[in-house]
Amino acid sequence: MSDINDPSKKRDDADREICMCYHVPYGKIVKHIRRHQPKVASQLSECHGAGTGCGWCIPFLQNIYEKMQNGEDPTPTMSADEYRRRRSEYHQTLKKNKSES
Repeated sequence: MSDINDPSKKRDDADREICMCYHVPYGKIVKHIRRHQPKVASQLSECHGAGTGCGWCIPFLQNIYEKMQNGEDPTPTMSADEYRRRRSEYHQTLKKNKSES
């Protein structure tokens, strides 16, 4: 069982990409929210373009934003591998839908 207070885990979480299109890590998103206090989650696009590419990360950005607004821990619970796998499936579905239309 990993300790959420372990500094190496926090560093790993901070470096973990949330917006893979623009390579925006979790840590930058959290810092952006703390520093700029956006009024709505969509303003996270001002953080290196997060959420303006394929759209996969938008629900995750919204979740991070909402948790921080509520004073909750916004650390992603899905593993980085699972996140990448699901994003890949999302892209495959987009391509399939595009070819069918």
